[in-house]
Amino acid sequence: MQTRRTTFPELLAPAGGQAQLEAAIRFGADAVYLAADRFGLRQRAANFALDDVPAATAHAHAADARVYVTLNALMDADDLAALPPYLEALAAAGVDAFIVSDLGALRLAQRHAPEVELHVSTQASVCNAEAARVWHELGASRVVCAREMSVEDIARLRADAPRELELEAFVHGAMCMAVSGRCLISSALTGRSGNKGHCTQPCRWSYALVEEQRPGEFFPVEEDVRGSYVMNAQDLNMLAHLDDLAAAGVDSFKIEGRNKKAFYVASVVRAYRQVLDGAPAADVADELLAVSHRPYGTGFYYGAAQQSPAVDGYTTACLHAATVEACEPSASGDGAFRVTARCYNRFCEGDELEALSPCPRIARVRVRNLAWLPAPDDGDPLPERVPVAVANRSAERYAFETGEELAPGDFLRVRVNVER
Repeated sequence: MQTRRTTFPELLAPAGGQAQLEAAIRFGADAVYLAADRFGLRQRAANFALDDVPAATAHAHAADARVYVTLNALMDADDLAALPPYLEALAAAGVDAFIVSDLGALRLAQRHAPEVELHVSTQASVCNAEAARVWHELGASRVVCAREMSVEDIARLRADAPRELELEAFVHGAMCMAVSGRCLISSALTGRSGNKGHCTQPCRWSYALVEEQRPGEFFPVEEDVRGSYVMNAQDLNMLAHLDDLAAAGVDSFKIEGRNKKAFYVASVVRAYRQVLDGAPAADVADELLAVSHRPYGTGFYYGAAQQSPAVDGYTTACLHAATVEACEPSASGDGAFRVTARCYNRFCEGDELEALSPCPRIARVRVRNLAWLPAPDDGDPLPERVPVAVANRSAERYAFETGEELAPGDFLRVRVNVER
């Protein structure tokens, strides 16, 4: 376990898998939250096998980052019966905290992993100091503020709650239209419970009315042939308001997104890290447009949260083109570098890509001498390097030359409005 933090605010990032964990830490997260293969609320994420948690935790601790494990799904008797050996294994892995919402899970954690801190999930809907005090008296060291709280509500809670109790609040990511995420719609419509980690996001679907006397005839909720996305919440974006949350007493700024890919995690963590380190939010704001998102808002922090009833899906300014795996001086001897990267979206010879690294500067990378690097084949032998005009084989490796020195783990992105 890591030594308990003494400086705040903490930047807490989602780690839906190993690649996301590595990206979060490399791009500036102070802590990550993740799940193993049970008891978390994001079962569609890659997550971690229980046996892989020790290595993931060691990787984080080596970078002086902490690891919190989500155990916040709705717990029934069978879940609680299976929980003790799970808790013991996670404690042996050295994780720093459990995120819980069930009182039974909290009590078992105290019995079977007493050295691990306990954080109370937003699923518990802690929105007043009395509730926070009760959780603290039961052994919690931190509560995650209910998402329905305003900045003023959090300040009032902070003033009245025990001083040593830490407060965590979401600052970025998808919002749920239900109270602190405790939604029954997915379970009712699909049989897959969001409270068990299997949400199908029916709040994002298009809905229309059916008139009882005219079966088969559909009537849009609004004048739109596609219907209306009446429960489609805006994504949260508090990049420009971190000072308000810090002044209200928030100790940990939490980014949502355990279903997101590493490129998303790196991009968002990088933006928030820069602002926390002193960069003006206005200088960084466009970076959050580069990743896939719904229209942004400030949630409940300054009033009622807003919906996006006319919007279907996501928008983005950039696509993740490739991830750098290696970079070395080119054999040409002209000061260029030879980059090896794994492709995720199409890019071409001559394209200018943008290189995302932990440093503030976004490097411009011109692709030259693009080549496909085929994987070894047990059948017909393939050449080691095939010159191509376009990189379009997803998850396969390509090489090219450029004038910028890059580093393994850098992300290359391409603007979506670039003409081909």
